[in-house]
Amino acid sequence: MKRYAHGGGVEEFCKSSGISPEQVIDLSASINPLGMPPGAKKAIKGNIALLANYPEPYCKGLAQRLGERLGIAPESILPANGSTELIYLIPRALRPEKVLIHNPTFSEYERASALAGAKIASLRNISFKKEDFLDGMRKADLAFLCNPNNPTGELLKKKTILEIAVWAKKAKCVLVIDEAFMDFCPEHSVIQLAERNPWLIVLRSMTKFHALTGLRVGYGVCHSGLAQRLFRHKEPWCVNTLAVKSAIAALDDGLFARRSLVLIKRERAFVESGLERLGVWFFKGAANFYLIKLKGAKRFSAGLKKSGVLVRDCSNFPGLSGDYLRFAVKRRSENEFLLKELSTFLSCKKEKH
Repeated sequence: MKRYAHGGGVEEFCKSSGISPEQVIDLSASINPLGMPPGAKKAIKGNIALLANYPEPYCKGLAQRLGERLGIAPESILPANGSTELIYLIPRALRPEKVLIHNPTFSEYERASALAGAKIASLRNISFKKEDFLDGMRKADLAFLCNPNNPTGELLKKKTILEIAVWAKKAKCVLVIDEAFMDFCPEHSVIQLAERNPWLIVLRSMTKFHALTGLRVGYGVCHSGLAQRLFRHKEPWCVNTLAVKSAIAALDDGLFARRSLVLIKRERAFVESGLERLGVWFFKGAANFYLIKLKGAKRFSAGLKKSGVLVRDCSNFPGLSGDYLRFAVKRRSENEFLLKELSTFLSCKKEKH
């Protein structure tokens, strides 16, 4: 089974390069530059002793808190070991014959579906084509759609997703909307509609916005009947105690959310202005990262690595060539550094010509 590379391989990079983790600037993984919410850190430190006990088998406490926060019945919520656990659980439990995927997108949709024995129908276009996707759903049992999409950042507005969800019901195709990056544009989420549509599953992650990356915690929302069907195939104790405690604390931290949105909005504007000034093509998405097209991208990436800076080589995304890179929006100093390196790289190219 083919395995795809992902961003965030800091430990492996440090072993091979001899650079210490403290010296690495990781722009390959799109994690909130503010890091974990303060309350989440406090929850981890204050609950270490609980690690001697088993966590709740199916995380009912977290489901209850999420339900209160979202206005959704806890029976429709599936806490998980990161949303990736659910990406693998859904095809395994539902056993679809054909799965529709719009590429380029997160590679684990395809791998999870193939492991469940499904045939993959791949639509390849850097921009989403709604009519093509709707037509593809006629012949599929399950469809994955990342919104905002990774690696482009393309955002499908709420109205568009609702149209697709209505069509999913007509086509009898289970639609999985992966909202891993939706915390950066929450007004377009359809999570509160999932419990009423038995053909819709919405996934959320606490990796990107809340930076609980290493703890692995996420959740899905769907109709309670579908949730029970998925639960029958779910292993117990998948979410550890510290992940649950920190997730609850993170969700309760409204100040952190507001600070994060202000920071990302400001830094996105700064990065976009810099890319436009340099004449670098980029996909104007809505998340906390940018996909750029750069001739000589692999050389640029290799040069950054020598300085301990990691960006995401996107050549292994179906439909993208070796000219594409993705990098996260971080704090001003890190964003300035990247734009400066881009400027130097482009100037050197001009001099050679």
